[in-house]
Amino acid sequence: MVRLTSRQVALIAVFAALYYVLALITPYVPAIGFADIKISLEALVASVFGILLGPYLGCLTAFTGAFVAWVLPPGSMSPLGAAFLIAPALNALVTGFIYYKKWKYGFITLLALITAFMLMPPSQPLTEYGYVGALVVWDKVIALLLIIPTVILAKRLSSSPKLIPFLFFLLAFIGNQADNMWGSLAFAVPVVYNGIYGLNLETVRFLFTVSPLVYPAIRILQAIVATIIVVPLVSRLRKS
Repeated sequence: MVRLTSRQVALIAVFAALYYVLALITPYVPAIGFADIKISLEALVASVFGILLGPYLGCLTAFTGAFVAWVLPPGSMSPLGAAFLIAPALNALVTGFIYYKKWKYGFITLLALITAFMLMPPSQPLTEYGYVGALVVWDKVIALLLIIPTVILAKRLSSSPKLIPFLFFLLAFIGNQADNMWGSLAFAVPVVYNGIYGLNLETVRFLFTVSPLVYPAIRILQAIVATIIVVPLVSRLRKS
């Protein structure tokens, strides 16, 4: 059993509180065509957690923050958000894996999420509805393929420190795509789209295909904001 030190507990509490505060002040973006699903923009800080705290502590911190934001207002334990609670945690986990030289685990995690989605009812059978899966995962596949270049870039930072912001942008983009992939996967499960949201399969397929370019743009914006946050933090930590 892994025991957390008092310092780690304090870090989790501080950053989870930050997550909750951002949940209070950050506007939600409704999903295209279905306003009951809202994109939590504050989840972008999960990438920062993964970079600053590592994959495991960052993952735990992101989940704690998301859970608190779900239990307390504005979440108020709504069943509509329960299925998506671990999305920010996966962001921090994948980001941390890549940044802390365990990129193979991050690669496998994102690949598993992509593969699992392609096996869900909205994409089945692939011969007929494979286009649904393709429209959902194309940008996640790009993020997956960016992992190895990101690792190579990280190795060159000692000789090119000016590349640090670009590295953090790539990390945040990949992490946010892992977040988004879990959201898509969770929504593709019948007990979620039908049991919680009361939608039929054809409607779900439509929602997955209605805006294949909007969500990648949101992830790019989140990655930019996360980069703006994390660059000065990492610089300050290194100096101290």
